[in-house]
Amino acid sequence: MNNQISVSHDDVMKKKLAANSRFAAEYMRAALEDTDDPRALLIALRRITEARGGFVKVAKAAGIERESLHRALGSRGNPRLSTLVAVTKAVGLQLTVELPETAIIRKLPRASRGRSIRAASKPPKRGPETA
Repeated sequence: MNNQISVSHDDVMKKKLAANSRFAAEYMRAALEDTDDPRALLIALRRITEARGGFVKVAKAAGIERESLHRALGSRGNPRLSTLVAVTKAVGLQLTVELPETAIIRKLPRASRGRSIRAASKPPKRGPETA
């Protein structure tokens, strides 16, 4: 007779997401990379939220209402960027932006090289106004 206890995949994932920050970060990264559907990120963040203290604790740490967090990470959720940043921070992660490995970096036109965005967006200086 076999006396092994069966453990569900969800339980194993929950324990790994709670205990290992690198695993949680890779889990979110994979959710973003594997699909063009933004709901994959919400599902991943919802599972990490559940694993890292639940909605009540994470919502409080993020400074938002529990109900708002449920709506934001729900199947029809459409959270603001500020909500995503607050929630990822509350679960011990952060959102970042990076170039994909296959990106081709285009050179800026010669006229804009070395100029900051601020400098490039300033209106030209005017001389004294005459009436």
